[in-house]
Amino acid sequence: MNVAESSQVAECLETAGYTLTGTAKDADIIVLNTCVVRQSAEDKVKGMLGMLKGLKKEYPHRSVMVTGCFVGPEIEKMHREYPYVDIFFHPGDIVVLKKWIENRKKETVRSNVPLGSEREKTPCAYLPIIQGCNNFCSYCIVPYRRGRERSYPFDSIIDRVDNLTARGIKEITLLGQNVSAYGRDLPGCPDLADLLTKINQIFEIQRIRFLTNHPRDLSIKLLHYMRTLGKVCEHMNVAVQSGDDTILSSMRRGYTSKYFRDLVTTIRNIVPGISLSTDVIVGFPGESDEQFNNTVSLLEDIRFDMVHVAMYSPRTGTLAWRKYEDTVPQRIKKERFNTIEAVQESISTELNNMYKGKVVDILVEGQKKGKWYGRTRTDKLTFFENDSDCMGMMVPVEIMKTSPWALQGKVRYNNELKEGGK
Repeated sequence: MNVAESSQVAECLETAGYTLTGTAKDADIIVLNTCVVRQSAEDKVKGMLGMLKGLKKEYPHRSVMVTGCFVGPEIEKMHREYPYVDIFFHPGDIVVLKKWIENRKKETVRSNVPLGSEREKTPCAYLPIIQGCNNFCSYCIVPYRRGRERSYPFDSIIDRVDNLTARGIKEITLLGQNVSAYGRDLPGCPDLADLLTKINQIFEIQRIRFLTNHPRDLSIKLLHYMRTLGKVCEHMNVAVQSGDDTILSSMRRGYTSKYFRDLVTTIRNIVPGISLSTDVIVGFPGESDEQFNNTVSLLEDIRFDMVHVAMYSPRTGTLAWRKYEDTVPQRIKKERFNTIEAVQESISTELNNMYKGKVVDILVEGQKKGKWYGRTRTDKLTFFENDSDCMGMMVPVEIMKTSPWALQGKVRYNNELKEGGK
């Protein structure tokens, strides 16, 4: 979501005549896009704001913008606390940004940065379709910073996709804190499956992805549409957070471990060959060794393709912060973190090894250290070497080597590099 919103801000500024710079010292406008999901992230934001205070004092003509989840509902209070920040605006609130740019251009002669560089070109784009969340999980700060669920209008999303394809975008990832809740606050209640159907009809789009999903809001309709819509990729993130029912209840997740296990079975039955990733929090207040082991057992049984694991961090203002004492020592959290990582590394090694010898289509996203890279439809990062320019092409790659984190291969048919195809 942060990447998508940064891209929107950059696009807005570029349209107004600004260009991207390499460093803050060269910039007329400095934009700080913030994440505060964890306390450590918020601490980094405050440290960066301190640095920008000194820069603003030295160069008072420079403008400082702050957006992202650090920007809460009381913007006037934030202006009093950080008077050197020119504008605070809520995540994705491009209308406020555009008005500020218009006013700034009227007030200043300089409207362009002389030393600039283009943003990295890629055939893939992130597209937010819903903001906020209604679930209020006890550990989560998102509903307090981004607010309740607000879906973007159906037609405006399609217009945005059309604009992205005009810039060469071929893969769209639809985003939301709870993307599977899309549309239930809109007239007529169009849902995510309806949106996927419409985007699937856009000729220039070759692949469609979406994240993140709450287990309670995944519909059978969505799964059936995933199976039948040719451009929708066979990958899904479904966050479990814990494998213990008592911890899940304390987290206010709204389901049991059995419900989650049954859901995964349903997903795999309807969408054969789908890859699944999940999120896990270790060290939630009161988590015992037995409760943690229940999470390990769930991960070993389900065998996700990828697990994003985090150590619990109290967030001021959340229900868990008000209700529970952070009882699990940091040392234990780290041990449990390492255990999950080791378990998942073993599982990912086995699952990825099954790709060896197979030919997969890779939509090439870029180049790193002399190798081209992209992802399979099942979201496996893949690297390969090729002398010709492959950017944005759909390349058939035979997998020669695998690891828990990525696949390595070679172009199967050099004369079959193509721009389209499933």
